[in-house]
Amino acid sequence: MKKYDMIFLDRDGTINPDPGYIANLDDFQFYEFLFPALKLLSDYGQRFSIITNQSGVARGIIKQSQLDEINDFIIKSFARNKIPLYNIYVCTDHPDTATENRKPGTGMFRQAARDYDLQLQDCLMIGDSEKDIIAGQKLAMETMLVLTGEGEKTYTKIKTTAPPTYVVKNIVEGTKLLMDVKG
Repeated sequence: MKKYDMIFLDRDGTINPDPGYIANLDDFQFYEFLFPALKLLSDYGQRFSIITNQSGVARGIIKQSQLDEINDFIIKSFARNKIPLYNIYVCTDHPDTATENRKPGTGMFRQAARDYDLQLQDCLMIGDSEKDIIAGQKLAMETMLVLTGEGEKTYTKIKTTAPPTYVVKNIVEGTKLLMDVKG
């Protein structure tokens, strides 16, 4: 298995179903297959950070305190499952006033590189949106498009213009594929 400096995970549509803006913890749930798949990868030394756009805060749909509660739940859930989650990087920018932190901008990734001394070209970005794939490609990362969430629609849009390194049904299939990739 190839060892990455860090595996970056998108949030909504990638690690959890995306019903739209998730404004409270009661509406948040992980895909049931997430932790067994990530545990297998972590057993081989992979480590993770979440990189997520959460414009619902800037739009007034989500309170910062609600987002903090969801993030705390995510951190505790990863820890309970013994999966190394190094950080959750969140950009709350509104798309109309986006900084370089909002994906497909690379600011959150560059911050992670500074925080953990990463070589970004040796990382993997897993997500379900064009923004996830483009951000990873800008930094010369391998990219994995999951077909959960917006993934199928995304694949139709980018398969010829910005094809990801890997396209998989979900993180379980992605884990199986990565187990066979030579590093």
